[in-house]
Amino acid sequence: MRSLALALPLALCLIAGPATAQTVLRMANWLPPSHPLMKDVMVPYAAAIAEATEGRVTVQILDAPLGPPPAHYDFAVNGIADITYGVHGYNPGRFKTVSIAEMPFLGDSAETLSVAYWRVYEDMLAGAGESDDVKVLAVFTHGPGEIFTEGVDLSAGMPLEGTKIRVGGGIAGDVAAALGAAPMLAPSSKTYELLSGGVADGILFPFESVTFFKLDSLLDRGLTVPGGLYNTSFFVVMNKARWESLSAEDQAAIDTVSGEALARMAGQAWDKADAAGRAAMEGKITLTEATPEQIDAFTAALQPVIDAKLAEADEAGINARAALAALKAEIETVTAE
Repeated sequence: MRSLALALPLALCLIAGPATAQTVLRMANWLPPSHPLMKDVMVPYAAAIAEATEGRVTVQILDAPLGPPPAHYDFAVNGIADITYGVHGYNPGRFKTVSIAEMPFLGDSAETLSVAYWRVYEDMLAGAGESDDVKVLAVFTHGPGEIFTEGVDLSAGMPLEGTKIRVGGGIAGDVAAALGAAPMLAPSSKTYELLSGGVADGILFPFESVTFFKLDSLLDRGLTVPGGLYNTSFFVVMNKARWESLSAEDQAAIDTVSGEALARMAGQAWDKADAAGRAAMEGKITLTEATPEQIDAFTAALQPVIDAKLAEADEAGINARAALAALKAEIETVTAE
């Protein structure tokens, strides 16, 4: 498999230079260039497409957002952009099967979970047809979501009871509610405002996001749970007509750097960013590990959430419990690899 990282110099030249390729694909973007999902995933992915197609297809990453993050999936559906990325949970109720990868306690590595998730998505989730209106280039997750607060005692058995917690959608809101908090749904870009204004008492976030969005000055405590309390499912999709307009040769070439290859690269980027974020918290946020009693309490409180999400996924036309079991087995396989 070709190295995605080595493709970066080629694609940067192609993206920045004169349009000499047969096809230029426009990628919608809603994150700053310095965000790990952009600089360590989307830019190298654009590079990989250019390399794989020998320059016949290049990707132009748009500088300014075309609209808010929740609109980006439909930008691909409607052809407003050729390629988009985003969070499934920003469209509540629309994507039910992806909750399989967002469940509590799945693991501590975004790379392992993302690769396993893509394999199960291909085998068991795609058949539900929730994304038949686009070409799915990849799905993946960020690192495990943990609890971060300001002025909240996290030593109690259920420490979030009575708090207001910002969440980013998907299963995270249900997790916060099950743990006794009032969930506040908002994109990550609004988190600083909520915390600095005292509107929210804390957040459910991966380590990376706390420091990237400069929240370490607004938070004083964090509680980590083995396997995480949740994960967030991301998509990278392409307008279907635009995909079908490509030659079979270029489609095959793009497929070689999409799917599992892109999921792995995204997971690696999240793991690296989480490690850096955790290191940056030292001296600013006091981190403690959940006690066995807390883990027991969380497990009991979150089981109804897991059951409800599995029931929703069943309604979408899959065997949700079999898919979750397959995901856990695939996580073990990827770990062993």
